[in-house]
Amino acid sequence: MPKTIATNHRVDLDGLLEFIRPRHHMLLMTTRQDGTPQASPVSGGVDAEGRIVISSYPERAKATNVKRNPQTSVLVLSDDWNGAWVQVDGTGEVIELPDAVEPLVDYYRSISGEHPDWDEYREAMRTQGKCLIRITPTRWGPVATGGFPARFAD
Repeated sequence: MPKTIATNHRVDLDGLLEFIRPRHHMLLMTTRQDGTPQASPVSGGVDAEGRIVISSYPERAKATNVKRNPQTSVLVLSDDWNGAWVQVDGTGEVIELPDAVEPLVDYYRSISGEHPDWDEYREAMRTQGKCLIRITPTRWGPVATGGFPARFAD
């Protein structure tokens, strides 16, 4: 059986965003008040300005943590568990209502495309009291895949 060899591909910002856009499974890492990490599985997208966007609620730990300490990390995963992934470090911000409504529309578009009734969607976001976490990438690792180290390639 052939061995799967791990890969690491360095990418520039455009390459990073191209990699992230079709991938929506992410793990958001923030910092709790006591300095320990807090991880949240989330769905995310990329907005028109190249920021990672995640929908949440203002009272959730991830939003509270980002407000207190904007330094975040996001692990972007492929749909296939053995697929490529990348860690992105960045500066986060929380956009709350009413300012969050149109960015939440953009968030939805980045993940699912067009909604059949945007007025209904906007009202649902208001009713649910949603917020948007936006993360500006400042550093990222290589796009990687798992497997054996290259020394095992034959």
